[in-house]
Amino acid sequence: MPLNAGDNGYGSAPGPGLSASVGGIETAPLLIPEPEPEPEQRWLPLSKEELEAAAGGPLWRRVRCYLVLLFWLAWVAMLATAIAIIVMSPRPVVIPLKWWQKTVFYELQPAPYMEAPHGLNVLCEQLPYLRSLGIGTLILQGLFSKEVSASNLTMAAQSSGTLPQIQHLLTESNKAGLKVMLDFCGLDLNGSHVSDTEQRSLRFWLEQGVAGFAICDTDAAYSEKTLLEWRDVLVEFDGQEDEERIVVVKQTQHVLLPLNNSDQINRTLVDVVMRPILPSSHHPLSAQEVADAIETHLQTKDEKIWPSWTAGGEVSHDLKRLLLVLTMTLPGSPALQYDEDLDQTQDKGKERRSAVTLFTSLSHSRAREEALMYGSFTFLPFNTSSTNSSSSSSSNSTVSSPSSPTVLAFLRSWGCVHFLVLLNVGSEPHALDPAWAPSLPEAGVFVTSSGLDRLGSTSLYTLVLKPHEAIVIKLFEGGSYS
Repeated sequence: MPLNAGDNGYGSAPGPGLSASVGGIETAPLLIPEPEPEPEQRWLPLSKEELEAAAGGPLWRRVRCYLVLLFWLAWVAMLATAIAIIVMSPRPVVIPLKWWQKTVFYELQPAPYMEAPHGLNVLCEQLPYLRSLGIGTLILQGLFSKEVSASNLTMAAQSSGTLPQIQHLLTESNKAGLKVMLDFCGLDLNGSHVSDTEQRSLRFWLEQGVAGFAICDTDAAYSEKTLLEWRDVLVEFDGQEDEERIVVVKQTQHVLLPLNNSDQINRTLVDVVMRPILPSSHHPLSAQEVADAIETHLQTKDEKIWPSWTAGGEVSHDLKRLLLVLTMTLPGSPALQYDEDLDQTQDKGKERRSAVTLFTSLSHSRAREEALMYGSFTFLPFNTSSTNSSSSSSSNSTVSSPSSPTVLAFLRSWGCVHFLVLLNVGSEPHALDPAWAPSLPEAGVFVTSSGLDRLGSTSLYTLVLKPHEAIVIKLFEGGSYS
């Protein structure tokens, strides 16, 4: 057969875009065409007309401006509302306190130190230590004989040779940051007229740096006429803030007789009334007697004159720490009598170190917590159930349980901060009734306890008071630690 020379598909390469075929079957193209180059893109800013067209026109522009303005107006309104709520919300008023309302009094008899060789130096070395514990004012007792009249106080100190020692003690106390008061309780003071000699004697001690004087409510000096003349002398030495000179009256009778029918005059003449919590007795008081005395004071409201609290009567060793916690948490200024546990010269056993730790914890908590310093006071009628009693006997929260009359409680509050003080005077453990005080927050954190063995958070529903135990709890709402 002749060859068809004119056939383009025979014996020649396929044209562009053509694929080779073998035996009538097409295979991959033999030549791949090159892609045409894409046109170069140029980015140009939109014109005003194009921008307005893309943005939807001037109407939408005004809408967006109004929305931005509305946002800022709403933000300013919310900010102003928040500020108004903060400003107008009720807040506790900070009460400016005088120095004697913030201090802790410590009654001390320096005579034994002054009689011993180098004893006064030993006492002076303890002054910074006492200040570090939180004590602010010393009340020096027993410096003058009961037979010495007020007009002869200076002469008596000079004749006995104790005047230089007292002046040295006053100087060292001032260096340690301690104020010093002289105790005239029981001295033969004139109740009808203050002589010139007596006024000179008062001025002499005030010039030495004495912060004031203490007398008893049974002294002749506890009279309106005498204290008016004393006040005239004290005012002469009133300086700047924390430099006022004061008069402290120790209450020895069941009721303090007023000097005048006017409460304002009584507050002007007497700055502090020092009251004992327990009545005096020749034998240690029973737990029931202690509980009754404490409850009487907790239910008595007498705020005419600033109070100061001392433990008072004799109690067993187990209740001393409970009374210390009570004294340091009641409204007013605590007043402690000399305690060997706070004496730095005594041997510091485990028990004494624990007592010092408890007092330091209480004094520092009182100094930094407004609720304990000048917060409101609320007595809480306490209903507990013995840990061994049945659930049915502990469910009644309206009637006090006769098996637990020695458990007491009160609340110190300032704003949203609450401190709950629980006292178990009895010798048996007691658990709190969950329905005891439903208005109180359930949760709290231990501040301190008489046994120094309470730490961390707690729940009032599961708390069990140990015998002779006092507990201080800072309450807080759920989810907050105020």
